[in-house]
Amino acid sequence: MSQESEQQRAESDARAAELREELAITDLRRAEEQEAKAEEAIAEAQQDESRKERKRREAEERSTAAAEEAEKARAAATAKADEARSRGDTLSDPVSGAAVASPGRGADPKAAAAAAAPGAPSGGAAATAQDKPELYVAAAFVGAFLFARILKKIAE
Repeated sequence: MSQESEQQRAESDARAAELREELAITDLRRAEEQEAKAEEAIAEAQQDESRKERKRREAEERSTAAAEEAEKARAAATAKADEARSRGDTLSDPVSGAAVASPGRGADPKAAAAAAAPGAPSGGAAATAQDKPELYVAAAFVGAFLFARILKKIAE
């Protein structure tokens, strides 16, 4: 019996060694997969960084171009103002709002009459509920919602 038990023991040791070998191969594959994933993540991070760097450079170029354009416009405006002063124009300020009409008036006589009427809403005044019936709907909805919440609290 001892020979049989030794043979079974040798077979079980051999099987255990095979399992350890398969486990080692599996661990090696996992390590290789993790290394490949890490390399992919590094490559992706490098690509993302290069994209961000390119966007930053483009934004810097746009900013520089805008600054140059603004400087040219300032120089042109200064030159124009100097030229106007040298010709003896009466305008002391090259920018004037005298020719600008107020919003909503234009050449329409009805709009001019409405704008000149007493109590006419100014351009920035809030609209009244009569002007916007959807405010009534919104107020009714809010009231119903609050009423339902109050009833729910009372019922609890």
